[in-house]
Amino acid sequence: MIADHEVPQPDEVTEGWWAATRQRRLVLQHCGDCGRNQHPPRAVCTACGSTAGLGWRDAAGTGTVDSCTVVELAPSPNFEPPYVVARVRLAEGPVVLTNVVDADPYDVRIGDAVSLRWRELPDGRALPVFRPASEESKPRE
Repeated sequence: MIADHEVPQPDEVTEGWWAATRQRRLVLQHCGDCGRNQHPPRAVCTACGSTAGLGWRDAAGTGTVDSCTVVELAPSPNFEPPYVVARVRLAEGPVVLTNVVDADPYDVRIGDAVSLRWRELPDGRALPVFRPASEESKPRE
């Protein structure tokens, strides 16, 4: 389990994202001015520089591993190695830095299709994690 002090607290830019995780919804920041989706949330659109056009859109929760590594030495006692840290390119385009769960860490490969799951946090929020799409029948984390 991840401790509260290891996860950033919401601020004026990220509050909407964190609120959605309480409902187990993965949202992306969307610019109404240029149409781009972005993650992580920022105060400005990285494509057009707009600050007024930013809002939230639900993500499908599917993506593809575009980079990954197996961590074998935990940075703190709350992490149990080995585990996978991965960049997942969402179907909507943005990249999420996350974990791939419910799979042998050494079997996760670049190009693997993945689907969204949630890792509960003690305060009711959750972190998006992903599992191989072919592993849908395994129990949820």
